[in-house]
Amino acid sequence: QVQLVESGGGLVQPGGSLRLSCAASGRPFSNYGLGWFRQAPGKEREFVAAINRDGSTAFYTDSVEGRFTISRDNAKSTVYLQMNTLKPEDTAVYSCAATQRFGIAVSRGSFDYWGQGTQVTVSS
Repeated sequence: QVQLVESGGGLVQPGGSLRLSCAASGRPFSNYGLGWFRQAPGKEREFVAAINRDGSTAFYTDSVEGRFTISRDNAKSTVYLQMNTLKPEDTAVYSCAATQRFGIAVSRGSFDYWGQGTQVTVSS
């Protein structure tokens, strides 16, 4: 079992930045690929970004490419999502997830463990 706890959400103005963190406990952190997903009101949960086990490869959905950066610190068992140039359409609950699969996973069904989520609101 892996427990995931997100933090860092909040209210930010358009064009601003936030950094989300997701701390893991349980089995060795480096055994898992990680991802961030988001769910806006009335919409399905969607993929945002993913990173492989050693942090050497990352992948992003088109709408955040160039604005968001996913990273991980295996020594701290933490994955981050740096979000820059935020837009109102980025407003959602952001959740981190862990997968035992190798490489990069992007589908919701590929992830085994999920955090509870943290709210990000982009508004003036």
